Amino acid sequence: MTVTEQRRGRKIMMTPGELDAFLTVQRTCRVATVSADGTPHVSALWFVWDGSSLWLYSVVRSRRWAQLSRDHRVAVVVDAGEEYDQLRGAELSGRVEFVGEVPRTGELCAELDAVETLFARKNFGLDEMPHDGRHAWARLTPEKIVSWDFRKLGRA
Repeated sequence: MTVTEQRRGRKIMMTPGELDAFLTVQRTCRVATVSADGTPHVSALWFVWDGSSLWLYSVVRSRRWAQLSRDHRVAVVVDAGEEYDQLRGAELSGRVEFVGEVPRTGELCAELDAVETLFARKNFGLDEMPHDGRHAWARLTPEKIVSWDFRKLGRA
């Protein structure tokens, strides 16, 4: 993963370890795509982080999937916190790659074994991924990550 160094906000940016821990425990992200006419679209989605890529499990008959299929560029925000001094998050951007069959029905795919186990445990409390024939996987290995943790502002 080649990540552009964050120049602004160095004081509040997350360390690689903090970022990894944050992305591992968060459940929901906001996915920004763009339509053919340039209209932006943002939608919430569950995800899983494997330490280097963000895996998006999306309904294939969605506006999001149609736009990603046409234009693989994407920006994703994961954030948390209610009060200003508790806000933290990350924006990851780059291009998605589709992995596995579309839609996903559970065919053997070694590349998805670990990802589906992580996702099933995190989001469903299961050891095995349930497949409904309506979703598929898109992997974002970020080209750029910008992070923030406003809790650091209170530290001396």
